[in-house]
Amino acid sequence: MQEPTNAHSPADTVNPQKARKGLNRVLHAGGYSLQGLRAGWGETAFRQEAILAAGLLPLAFWLGQSWVETALLAGTVLLVMIVELLNTCIESAIDRIGPEWHHLSKRAKDMGSAAVLLSLLLCVGVWVGALWQRLA
Repeated sequence: MQEPTNAHSPADTVNPQKARKGLNRVLHAGGYSLQGLRAGWGETAFRQEAILAAGLLPLAFWLGQSWVETALLAGTVLLVMIVELLNTCIESAIDRIGPEWHHLSKRAKDMGSAAVLLSLLLCVGVWVGALWQRLA
């Protein structure tokens, strides 16, 4: 049996973004992304990483001796910021559910924090290696 062509899912009525098409959808999505960056700026860890990135990203172009090295240096810095935003998403979603302690909530938050730690270790490792090669 065929569904009617004008049928709408519940998500269509809840989220008007789903009904947008083409450039209109892209422009609205860009606005939501900017709102997300503004919200991230309100988080101390993200703000610190963004300020550090403002110095490291230009330095990546000086330190990198090829486009691959530059991409790795800049990419690891951006990766830290991306993972930090995702960690904040996890924490916000858990906190929305409720303030009471639950072992699964703790586990999710701990794993998000571990992801940030691993991205930071990767970033530091790549930068130390590049500095060592360039300056030693």
